[in-house]
Amino acid sequence: MLLGHDDTGAIDWSTAMIDSTMARYTPTTIGGWSYPVGLYLYGQYLTYQRTHDARYLTYIKSYVDRFVAADGSIGQSFSNLDSMQAGRLLTILHHETGQDRYRIAARKIRDRLNTYPRTSEGGFWHATSDSRAHQLWADGVYMVNPFLVEYGKEFADTTYAHDEAAKQLYVYGSHLQVGNGLLRHAWDESKTVSWADPQTGLAPEHWCRAVGWYSMALVNVLDAIPADHPRRTQLLAILTKLAAGLERYQDPATGRWFQVIDKGGRSDNWTETSCSSMFTYALSRGAEQGYLDAHYADVAQRGYQGVLAKIALGGDGRTNLTDISIGTNVGDYAYYVARTRATDDFHGLGAFLIMNEQLRGR
Repeated sequence: MLLGHDDTGAIDWSTAMIDSTMARYTPTTIGGWSYPVGLYLYGQYLTYQRTHDARYLTYIKSYVDRFVAADGSIGQSFSNLDSMQAGRLLTILHHETGQDRYRIAARKIRDRLNTYPRTSEGGFWHATSDSRAHQLWADGVYMVNPFLVEYGKEFADTTYAHDEAAKQLYVYGSHLQVGNGLLRHAWDESKTVSWADPQTGLAPEHWCRAVGWYSMALVNVLDAIPADHPRRTQLLAILTKLAAGLERYQDPATGRWFQVIDKGGRSDNWTETSCSSMFTYALSRGAEQGYLDAHYADVAQRGYQGVLAKIALGGDGRTNLTDISIGTNVGDYAYYVARTRATDDFHGLGAFLIMNEQLRGR
């Protein structure tokens, strides 16, 4: 069997991407403790679960052990939601190794939520800094809530984890989702930050990856909470409206979604690979689980083919995934469409792996 190919001879894009990335970076050089690296390594873990290639798990452990000491101490203050996303790797490594150091480190994030600042309705601020005070960013729900429900399952804290995660998704969704089913990038309760509408507090645009983060978090939390959870109906209603909006704005020519989702008719807008992967995953999983109508599997398949058109093998035999927006703050239309279109950015690699492990072979 060729490296990066499955037993039929077709390219296994997940293993090809991981092998390429591990060839480009060691666990030391891949970057610091961050959500893009955390996202990518979570995708690598999903591929490990399928392939049982021990190298993939060893690499994740070597990365995490740069930050977690033998006694479980971790040099992170967790003063923003972004810093919590890689906490999923702590829960994974505790599950795989049984080592208590990972429970102790994960507990630091869980305990931080007890004192973490919130809006008046209990939504976690995007960060504790003055520049992010009172703000809910759609990105943030993915940074903490999948970790939270996985933590709850691994460490017998499900009552809190399920209630908190479901509440966060509802509070965020109740402010960010608008009539077309899509979510605005962010909301400022104080209505004072420069990007906020002075009447509504909403950001002006539907930035695709922010909505992508929310869509994945919503499906992850629905997968985790019990069928009779009191907020389940609320979350399903948000997902149903969001899915309809995503179908409406899917680019008919490519199957992908635009950087500013609802303005695909503008000549400077462009289809973005990470969010297209995220939406494809969420719609496929939602249809599979019965959260969405079965026809969304077809919408997801069009998205999948569109994303696959953005990955190829370079002259060095390694994968390249193109048209990935780099990390992005809240802004206006011109700001979003001018963001760098990167190749092999970890936002895109991680989203691709999550999508590919859901859809490959379908």
